Amino acid sequence: MCATCGCGEEDAKATVINMQTGKHVHVHADHIHQHSHEHSHEHSHDHTHEHSHNHSHEHEHAHQGSRTITLEEKILAKNDRLAERNRGYFEALNVLAINLVSAPGSGKTTLLERTINDLKSQMQFSVIEGDQATVNDAERIKTTGVKVVQINTGAGCHLDAEMLAGGLKQLDPQKNSIVMIENVGNLVCPALFDLGEKCKVAVLSVTEGEDKPIKYPHMFRAAEVLLLNKVDLLPYLEFDMEACKKYALSVNPGLKIIEISATKGNGLSVWYQWLKDNL
Repeated sequence: MCATCGCGEEDAKATVINMQTGKHVHVHADHIHQHSHEHSHEHSHDHTHEHSHNHSHEHEHAHQGSRTITLEEKILAKNDRLAERNRGYFEALNVLAINLVSAPGSGKTTLLERTINDLKSQMQFSVIEGDQATVNDAERIKTTGVKVVQINTGAGCHLDAEMLAGGLKQLDPQKNSIVMIENVGNLVCPALFDLGEKCKVAVLSVTEGEDKPIKYPHMFRAAEVLLLNKVDLLPYLEFDMEACKKYALSVNPGLKIIEISATKGNGLSVWYQWLKDNL
């Protein structure tokens, strides 16, 4: 179990699926074993204390809180070290790695399909898809003709740097290309885990409500770009665009906001120019 967010299960494994070859590779998260070890140590330690009920209870809570914080620091520190390796790998190949993050249903996969189909004659793409289960999104991306690897996280609610490293071994991206990483749909934990990407691009659908940036500030603070998707539906919704932008900029004044429709094409030229400028 991940101490940072509580996701996962003991001995859980992420599965990397190469959509071109069908090869399956399991990536084991070492921190799951570590958490199990710490958890059992916690209980054995508690049993060695013979205090009054109230003091024992208070001591147990304080001790567990300290262990949780320490373990979270260990997990994130290990992830950051692996993320730096990934970042060095991308820099060596001059690869622009984009971490697409959002809640489920924001339109990330549709945006990826449209972006790749519109730009694949101008630049080279490859994709890593992150989901708890299925290869549905990877199958959709595969129809665009680019290389794609699926990472199934099982009970995990986010990709981490170790999973990405396993995916990159299968993906083998070309030099001077773009790697699009579609993270697991979740506005919480993906904000905390650096994958070694160039930046995070948050996708927010106007169907989700304008207050998401202040409800989930860490995600929007971690992002460099916010794509406000499905703007073609605005006539049918009660969505305050200006309030949404105000909320987003209140948590991240440097955020670049682009209004788009992945299905109708609104604003995509601005998004495409941003990609070109950053490659």
